[in-house]
Order: sequence, then structure tokens, then C-alpha cells
Amino acid sequence: MTEIDQHALFPALDEAVRSGLPSAVSDLGSLVRIPSVSWDGFDPAHVAASAEAIRALVDGLEIFENVQVSTAPIDDERNGHPAVLATRAARNGRPTILLYAHHDVQPPGKDEDWESAPFEPTVRGDRLYGRGAADDKAGVMAHVAALRAFVATVGPDFDLGLALFIEGEEEFGSRSFANFITQHRDELAADVIVVADSDNWDVDTPSLTVALRGMVAFKLTVSTLDHASHSGMFGGAAPDAMLAMVRLLSTFHAEDGSVAVDGLTSRDATTPEYSEGRLAEEAAFLPGVRPVGHGSVLSRMWNQPAITITGIDAPTVEQASNTLLPSVTVKVSARVAPGQVARAAFEAIERHIAANAPFGATVTIDDVDLGNPFLVDTSGWAVAEAEDAMRQAWGRPARETGIGGSIPFISDLVDVFPEAQILVTGVEDPDSRAHSPNESLHLGVFRRAILTEAVLLAKLEGRA
Repeated sequence: MTEIDQHALFPALDEAVRSGLPSAVSDLGSLVRIPSVSWDGFDPAHVAASAEAIRALVDGLEIFENVQVSTAPIDDERNGHPAVLATRAARNGRPTILLYAHHDVQPPGKDEDWESAPFEPTVRGDRLYGRGAADDKAGVMAHVAALRAFVATVGPDFDLGLALFIEGEEEFGSRSFANFITQHRDELAADVIVVADSDNWDVDTPSLTVALRGMVAFKLTVSTLDHASHSGMFGGAAPDAMLAMVRLLSTFHAEDGSVAVDGLTSRDATTPEYSEGRLAEEAAFLPGVRPVGHGSVLSRMWNQPAITITGIDAPTVEQASNTLLPSVTVKVSARVAPGQVARAAFEAIERHIAANAPFGATVTIDDVDLGNPFLVDTSGWAVAEAEDAMRQAWGRPARETGIGGSIPFISDLVDVFPEAQILVTGVEDPDSRAHSPNESLHLGVFRRAILTEAVLLAKLEGRA
């Protein structure tokens, strides 16, 4: 297929995507109805049901030589959640493309925080609401719908090699990921890997993510007493665990809110213009709230470390009694700037905690998850092809962006497939609210993301 033929295909691909969009949205809604939360404490049967539903969708494409649901071990005692893996061998010297997304989702949180039920897909205006509607079941359906449009346009007898990998535990740290890709190394080997789990600059402008922060997450427990004691009798002399925890956590940040942990590094790189006003709007600041940190806004989110306390185990206000707490546990989520290894970042935080534990408190760290940051090599031909596909599908050039979040498993892909070119794309936009109540997918972004991938598939089919 020549370059002229590829451009001639665009109207047909566009029409195939448009005509297939209602089915894609309907199938996405069916997936959203499955509460496939992969965290401990949630029913794993839902994740298994989600995998089976996706296998049926992939089987329905009738283009893969093998479609399976598979698991890999986390350790000697536990298996990970099920993933869907489908493969089709390349022919006549064509490249192979691996399409990745994940079908597990974050916990929904409180129902009362949602305007519609979290697992009942609901269209309001130009957005589809529901947990996983954007992150990342929309990524799953973008792959499926792009393949549908590609096959409808070029036919089923194509030469491009395909691998489809839909993971089942990304939201729980991809704990079996490294073992899975080792176990299925031959099936997953590809020239180009598309990770559809990122966002776009806005609803009208596509992004190719080229820098990702890494991740350090762990549970931190501070203990000061052998048992709870009366706060009136001993308060003011006996150090309770909540006081010690608050004092310790306060040392993580400087007065301006930037991270104050020695040994955590930043990356020196220019960033596009992004105002504090836009930050306040997209992050939903309350009136009067000011940003934290220093430097350009995007450097704070893309190129500097961050530390967030995402959970705390302590008595609720309703259940509070007049006692000094003997022990308090929090969940710490740290983001690591590109250029620093996650293990080194964790060791720096560990040293900081040991040096700043107040009142001789006992400190315990456990349940540690690490994920390295990643920088995309933008010099490869696949980046140029992807950006041209975005330009065609969106009608404007793509932005090369960083992202504040983490996709730790990408470093595992690079370790196992060092020659593969990585493309980090996505279906989200700044108002998708992934991980939050009222998560949603902009349907226009969804259509353009599908079309982008369909065009990219056509380009690779024409590439020797």
C-alpha cells in the first residue's frame, strides 16, 4: 500500500469509525456495568467477568489466530487478575503492533458523590459517565473499534501483525505484569507498542505522551503507645500516634507545598504554557485556594516529585472517643520525576521518615509498590506515523506532553522488548476525572481516538 493509497483510505476509515461509533459506545457501556475493581477487598469474580466479556468482543472481530484469557503469578502464593491476550502473526515483512489497555477500574467511592450510579453508564450532553468509562475501558474499546473500522475498510486478509493485551490489574499496581510478559514473551513481541492509557491536551487537541513520572506507594504506620489511653488523663504528656503522624507528614513539604525530601530529584525541561488559572479550573480549586510548589505549572506536574497522602486508617469522627490513639496508618503515594530510579526515590523517602519520626515513635513501612518513570524516544519512525495519524484524525497537530501520573509497567515493556517503539496515547481529556467521582468520556474525543488508531493501523499495513 503506497502513501497515496493510505491517504485515499482516510475517508473510508472515517466513515467506518462514524458508522461504528454507536456500537462502540454501547459495548463500552456494557463493560462499564461490570464493577471490575482489582483492589483487595473487592470481588475478583467481577474482574474475571470483565475479561470474559472482552474476550467475546475480541473473538467477534474474527481476525486473531488465538484469543485467550490468562493469568500470571504475583509470587509463589498468589496469581494476578485475568488478562485478555490475542495474537495474529505478521506476513510479507509487515511490522507487528501491540495494542495495550486495561479493563480493571478504581473503586467507585461513595455513591452520593456521583450524579449517576458509578456502574450505570449514563450519557449527559457529549459525555458518557461511569467508573471506567474513560480509564480505561474506553482504551479497550478504542482498540476494538479501531480494528473494526480497519477491517471494514481494508478487509480481513491483511499482512499487519497484531497483538492485543488487555490487562486486569493496572489499577492495583500491575503486580503480575512482569511475570505475564515474560510468560508470554513470544506472543507479545512487537515492533510498535501502543499504550492507550493517557490523556489529551483538550477535547480538540490530541496528545502523544512522551514523559511519565514514576511511582512509589506504601503504607506507613506510626505507633507510640501499647494501647489507647484516656486523652483527658494523659493528654499533654503522652504522645499519641495521630500527633506523631501529623508532625511526621508535615516534614514532607516545604512552606510553599513543594516536596522537601532530600534525595528526590527534578528534571530540567521546558514545558508548554499552562496558566495557574487553567490549573485551578481543571483541578476544581475552591474559591480562594492557591496552587502549591514553584516553577512553571507543568514542570510541577511533569518534571518534579510529588507526595500525596491518599488514605488514612483512624477512627471516624462518628466513632471517635476521648482516647490517645496508639497507632495510625496512612497510604503514601509519591510521584518520581523522570530521570530518577524509583528504588532510589523510595530509599530517600525511607531515610527521611527515619530521620524525622517524632517523640521516638515506632515507624513501619510495608506494602511497597515501585514503578520507574519513563521518557519516550521521539526519534523513531513510529512517533512520526502516530503524530501524522493524529493530525489527520483531529485536524490539528498533536502536542508532545508529559503526564503527572504514572504507568510503571512501561519500564517492564522496555526491559523485555528494548527494540520496540513505545507510543503512549489515550482517550481522556482534562475533564475526564479519572479515579474520581463522575468519571466521564468525551464522545468526540473517543471518536477521534478510534480514528487515529485506525489510520495508524492502515499506515503500518502499508509499511514494509
